Amino acid sequence: MAGSTLASATADVPAVRQVRPVSLWREAWRRFCRHRMAVVSLIVLVLMILLVTVGPLVWKVAINDIDFTARLKPPSMKHPFGTDDLGQDLFARMLYGGRISLAVGLAAMLMAITVGVVIGAIAGIARGSIDAALMWLTDLFLSLPQLPLLLLLIYLFRDRLKAVFGPEVGVFLLIVFVIGCFRWMPVARLVRAQFFSLREKEFVEAARALGASVPRQVVRHILPNSLGPVIVAGTIDVAAAIIAESTLSFLGLGFPPDIPTWGRILFDSKDYLDIAAHWALFHGAAIFLTVLTINFVGDGLRDALDPRKVM
Repeated sequence: MAGSTLASATADVPAVRQVRPVSLWREAWRRFCRHRMAVVSLIVLVLMILLVTVGPLVWKVAINDIDFTARLKPPSMKHPFGTDDLGQDLFARMLYGGRISLAVGLAAMLMAITVGVVIGAIAGIARGSIDAALMWLTDLFLSLPQLPLLLLLIYLFRDRLKAVFGPEVGVFLLIVFVIGCFRWMPVARLVRAQFFSLREKEFVEAARALGASVPRQVVRHILPNSLGPVIVAGTIDVAAAIIAESTLSFLGLGFPPDIPTWGRILFDSKDYLDIAAHWALFHGAAIFLTVLTINFVGDGLRDALDPRKVM
């Protein structure tokens, strides 16, 4: 009787479901998907990247084909973005220039993030003279006027690098190096501040008490928890690098005239804004949309990777 009562009572207890552990990356993706503007911006950004990478394979119009009978034509079925003063197809030139502008932004961002994280991590984990020297160097770079130095460095070294690596690769390397050299300072200060805050936390103290070395504390415990601000700073650097490259090309100190980056196309269109506004409209909108979507994606990544934010 007691056995049957126990069996019936056991049968009434609902079975406990085993919950599968959720990985950190899946949880981050779930949190990112809750940021609607970030998801929409990511979709738009991926479509733009696919357009500039795969588009030239579909739209097989040469970027330097000259047709004086079609000069300054408005958008049409034959020329979706119109033509310039030489009759060149602006859609084909935008697709070609988009690859260069996005490549410059990503490469300069990677350089700035790498240098900034290394310097900020060393300054944040070290004490005394090392921290003071690195922050003095950071403040020195922050105090330099960026645009005049960008123009000076490009003016001094552009011809030398073009002679060694060619006109396109040489200018690309120079622009990436110069922009990256002037974008790592905010990242270094952010990482240093995060290290100062995290190195005294309980989980770092526990790792230190268990005998974890300083490099292991940095790589396994402190640096992963500093990714949120670094990701946001990286997205800002991509946008800033694209704008900087466009500015340099607009001033005539970027890529050569036969390489149609977005900034160079805007530079070429400045004298025809009253009679051919389409020449500048589409490429200016491409720069604006790229920068805007990258900033929204950065906001979403910041919320998704921040362990202290509840969503």
